[in-house]
Amino acid sequence: MPGVSISFVIPVLDEEGSIGALLENLASRYPASQRIVVDGGSTDGTVAEAEYACPRVIKSATGRSAQMNAGALVATGDYLFFLHCDTLPTISSQDLQACLALAPQWGFFRVRLSGRHWMFRVIERAMNLRSALSRVATGDRIIFLRRELFEHSGGYAAIPLMEDIEYCKRLRRITRPVVVQQVVETSSRRWEQRGIAGTVVRMWCLRLAYFLGVPADRLREYYAAR
Repeated sequence: MPGVSISFVIPVLDEEGSIGALLENLASRYPASQRIVVDGGSTDGTVAEAEYACPRVIKSATGRSAQMNAGALVATGDYLFFLHCDTLPTISSQDLQACLALAPQWGFFRVRLSGRHWMFRVIERAMNLRSALSRVATGDRIIFLRRELFEHSGGYAAIPLMEDIEYCKRLRRITRPVVVQQVVETSSRRWEQRGIAGTVVRMWCLRLAYFLGVPADRLREYYAAR
């Protein structure tokens, strides 16, 4: 009996050297899945690398919201999985199908950071606890939902930052998410490049500012400048 069909929507921008490995991993782990890469204007070899490993590569305006919405429009799966290029799902195809067989409306995964520093264990536990309590996840947790719910909810808002948080807050008003206990592994490169403590403070400041009502356009300017 065929399982539930799934579509991975992967927004990319200048991810040469990373997107190919991710696509090969997805093809090996979830061979029946649809994989859609949405390029937002890469200036390196991202598109060529993606086209070599993926039958569906499309282009859209720059910005994750626009890219993910564009990918969702051509997706055919029963469920849409929005996957960042630096995040790797580790759940088996069989366990994923068992989860989706319960017909969740939407959800996300627990996260594990790739770095070995002990602080990453603290950070990931805090991230998992926060998301479990708030029912809000960032995009590196692989937010997934039924395609019908995506269409009904209007998809991602046209904002340049915090689009994942804004969308989760809208979705949780419709129904509670399922938090899948298997983890996804997210690259810790941004913490390693910018400093662990500084990155944590910076991200919390961004979230606090967004909570206090600072427009996403202004937050994007701060995020890009740093």
